[in-house]
Amino acid sequence: MTYCYAQIIIDISHGRLDRPFTYRIPEALQNDLCLGSLVVVPFGKGDTKRKGYVIGFSNTCEYPDGKLKEIEAIASGGTDVTGDNAVRLALWMKQRYGSTMAVALRTVLTSRKQAKPCEHRSIHLLLSKDDAEKKRHEFAMKHQVARERLLRELMEAPDQPYSLIIQKLHVTAPVIAALKKQGILEVRTEMFLRNPVSIEKCEEAGIRLSPEQRAISEGVLQDFEALQEGKNIPRVSLIHGITGSGKTEVYIAIIEEIVKRGRQAIMLIPEISLTYQTLMRFYRHFGDRVSVMNSTLSESEKSDQFERARRGEIDVIIGPRSALFTPFPRIGAIIMDEEHESSYKNESMPKYHTREVAEKIASMQNGVVVLGSATPSLESYYQAKEGKYRLYELSRRLTGGTLPSVEITDLREELRAGNHSILSRRLSELVSDRLAKGQQTMLFLNRRGFSGFVSCRSCGFVPKCPHCSVSLSLHRGGRLLCHYCGYEEPMPDKCPECGSPYISGFHAGTEQAESFLSRQFPKARILRMDADTTRTKGSYEKILSSFANEEADILIGTQMIVKGHDFPNVTLVGILLADQSLNASDYRSAERTFQLLTQAAGRAGRGKYPGDVVIQTYEPEHYSIVHAAHQNYEEFYREEMVYRKLLRYPPAEHLLAIQIISRSEEHASLFAHKTRALLEQLTVAAREKNPDRLLFIGPAPAVLEKLRDEYRYVIYVKSPDYDTLIVCKDGVEAAAERAVKASREMDTMFQFDFDPINAF
Repeated sequence: MTYCYAQIIIDISHGRLDRPFTYRIPEALQNDLCLGSLVVVPFGKGDTKRKGYVIGFSNTCEYPDGKLKEIEAIASGGTDVTGDNAVRLALWMKQRYGSTMAVALRTVLTSRKQAKPCEHRSIHLLLSKDDAEKKRHEFAMKHQVARERLLRELMEAPDQPYSLIIQKLHVTAPVIAALKKQGILEVRTEMFLRNPVSIEKCEEAGIRLSPEQRAISEGVLQDFEALQEGKNIPRVSLIHGITGSGKTEVYIAIIEEIVKRGRQAIMLIPEISLTYQTLMRFYRHFGDRVSVMNSTLSESEKSDQFERARRGEIDVIIGPRSALFTPFPRIGAIIMDEEHESSYKNESMPKYHTREVAEKIASMQNGVVVLGSATPSLESYYQAKEGKYRLYELSRRLTGGTLPSVEITDLREELRAGNHSILSRRLSELVSDRLAKGQQTMLFLNRRGFSGFVSCRSCGFVPKCPHCSVSLSLHRGGRLLCHYCGYEEPMPDKCPECGSPYISGFHAGTEQAESFLSRQFPKARILRMDADTTRTKGSYEKILSSFANEEADILIGTQMIVKGHDFPNVTLVGILLADQSLNASDYRSAERTFQLLTQAAGRAGRGKYPGDVVIQTYEPEHYSIVHAAHQNYEEFYREEMVYRKLLRYPPAEHLLAIQIISRSEEHASLFAHKTRALLEQLTVAAREKNPDRLLFIGPAPAVLEKLRDEYRYVIYVKSPDYDTLIVCKDGVEAAAERAVKASREMDTMFQFDFDPINAF
């Protein structure tokens, strides 16, 4: 069916333009446009050429036809075969996460840079073997050496790359042209899209699954088949498997069966740095039908991969959260490895959760979602416990090995014994032992979420907010501040618990740790991995490769060293200070600490030797540390959920963070307080009906009160009902739009983050 008009979202992020504009469709484009097409249109009083997205069609219009402007052209790379689903997904994301439609479309409709196929030329012999031999003899008799040499090569291999012939035989283009003219050979030209996978393909034995693994794979595939039959069953499965239990083998087995059914699969990973390691395993099974998407690819290489997906040239894509929007037409499975990782949350608008978007895409294409982790997010485990997800357990290590032995070292006792170094006596003793045995050590400095917390070196006391149960952050001027409700108190001169004068902000870094280790163990070969040592391209892989090849004895680093790496000769892992993430001013700090400690501990003893782990802490009794030491997720979940329910944090309830941002500190504060008043006004009826339905916290200055010359305040809204938070978001958006119309000089922005991963 042909249409006369198209509804277009102009590709400008400003909220004032967040609505469709109607344009006439010229006759020349009648059959070329589809939902999601990127087009060029005249816009505004000066008819400036702008790009826009087609989100609808019609044959009627409320405006006089003569007043409508016409679409000028389809932009380069501007047609998307999955545009219908993409537009629906973008609309859902706009409504759920509070971005403009233009930003949502830009996120969902993948790279629009025109894919440029590369040219591959080959030379093909047209003569039979006997005729070719006659010609070769003729060339030899005439001393036409180059022609004779070329023909002899083609008689051995009748089809060869053009460039190889030129380089190998030193044959010139005119010689090839002469033989082509005589009908002896032909030059074939094929266009192809680049595959960034450069791993040499090799045959690998089929996956051999344990009974536990096979039961999971078969269970997921049974659910897939049931969904195709229209049955109402859970679409999402959570695989809770201890470190080293073989989750990747299960993923491969599931994907193999999905591909056999003519569907495609998306394999998501939390860190771009893991792509190569994971890709090798998948490429051995799926050959060039698998590809990769990550930030190391150029825009044109990314476009090539999206085009290959559209054409059906690949079945599996591997990458971080952006790979989720690969334009596959028949997605059968989306797998999220290490699903608990915070990198799955998009921190720019729209602030989407990859898990939620994966569920939405799978429901639109009738596929399944598989989540995997040794330390699942509380949100996912909660959904599994509620029966909304399937829950599977992998309880044994794939190699048959045992989990490492874990010791908790009380740093308060170390101080009392006069040890002020970063290594406890026990950890120092074990490092020396491993050096003597030629085994490797990993030392982990947990800096994630660190935001200037204060602690007492004598008793381990950390000042906390009396209203929010999160650690207070140390700010300029000696203030201790809660970034949730704004509560503040002065920095104490001595510990309120034990009276010790040794209470202060805590600072420790990998560079200081490396310096100490070099002095303590002068003969040890030490590698450091952190943001400073991995800035240059390839440096990350170089460090990991050196350590894997046993060119170093000790690897010290931040959380990047614990992300799924497998080093068989590592038999000792030391966590230098567990408290650094535990005392972040964030309600998720205990969960993050448990996850990081469990993942770090899982690096030890993965080969033929047993492993040891030492966790150093000022709070050895804290449940997150105790349960991480025993890798007891179930007990940690039980205790942490008591805290979440008591203080109404996710997943017990939903949380909306509203950020108010302005270049004027006065405006940021003013509009933050106006927003709080507006929220209370918007929800009067709901709160009168049920006083517990909503809880407002703040406004308070954000953790980074000033960033890039902009002042930031935050308001938190808690509710058991997600739709109630949507109402709050919609109300603030509408008020902001009215304010913009009333004053074009309005300089204040509003951003929304539902169930935020990071504290503001």
